[in-house]
Amino acid sequence: MSWLPPRPVRRTVIDPLWIPVAAALVIILLLLVLLGAVLAPFTRRHRVLRLSLLAVLYVGLDVWLVLASFGLWLRRPGRERDEAAWRAAHAALLGRALDRLSAAAGTLIGFRVELIGRDVHLRPDGPLLVLARHAGPGDSFSLVHLLVTRYQRIPRVVLKQALQWDPGLDVVLTRLRCYFLPSRSGAGEDRTAAVADMVAELGRGDALLLFPEGGNWTPRRHRRAVLRLRRSGRAEQARRASARTNVLPPKPGGTSAALSVRADTDVLVVAHTGLDTLVSPGRMWQALPLEDRPMRIRAWLHDAEQIPRDEKGILHWLDQQWAAVDQWVGTQPRVD
Repeated sequence: MSWLPPRPVRRTVIDPLWIPVAAALVIILLLLVLLGAVLAPFTRRHRVLRLSLLAVLYVGLDVWLVLASFGLWLRRPGRERDEAAWRAAHAALLGRALDRLSAAAGTLIGFRVELIGRDVHLRPDGPLLVLARHAGPGDSFSLVHLLVTRYQRIPRVVLKQALQWDPGLDVVLTRLRCYFLPSRSGAGEDRTAAVADMVAELGRGDALLLFPEGGNWTPRRHRRAVLRLRRSGRAEQARRASARTNVLPPKPGGTSAALSVRADTDVLVVAHTGLDTLVSPGRMWQALPLEDRPMRIRAWLHDAEQIPRDEKGILHWLDQQWAAVDQWVGTQPRVD
């Protein structure tokens, strides 16, 4: 679904309508909660009860984001408002919502994040580019949560346009000046001009999150990516991609645009595993609750001075980073 109503329509029509719609949806979900409670004595994992309670909380948080964002809009200064403070307020709002969602997911479905390896110390005075593996349900939320809360960064993200149908996410992420791709293209397909503009605008405390692989990793997508490389005559790239079974071949356009625009961007390369084998709704359902499969995150920080800025050097560097991501993921324990 790539079509989206214009922003004025979303703000004046869809967002206000979302509140009564959400109230009706919560009533339906509470009936599922009741059903889950009735079934609880006869089921071991209580999946219906867990998911319906989490859905109620999600809808409530989404409405809260809409209302809180409206409150920020009412209190905003005039035309001379401080843009950085405006975005920081919305980043804090998003961080609080993700805090509550993460805590509830931990309680209800056993979701938890483990940071592996040495702690990362970011420079407070420079922009940051984050290149992350894309795999498993909820990884975008978890990585944005990490950036906002642990690293105290204001996130800008390249995302699927479909997320703008969620009113709470739409208003907050739009004000954070994230970039939305048409859904049929995948959240990560290269949009070099837009990425370059976003990097050029990064200020102190900002972080741009990119997913160089494009779509979520799955074994099927990995096989298809290797086949495309072979059919296009890129035999050596196909050989490397075939050997790296835990990642998709990165699409270099966005990363190359980001790194070539300015020379002061540090780069955080992020790998994660744990939920990546949940490649279908059926597998996600069967895995609940998730106590035995934490989302493990490993990050490597590269200082701006260490990163090449020419196209050939960037392509080689990115290929090396994704080889390291693949190797790390392959060493981690997995629950199939």
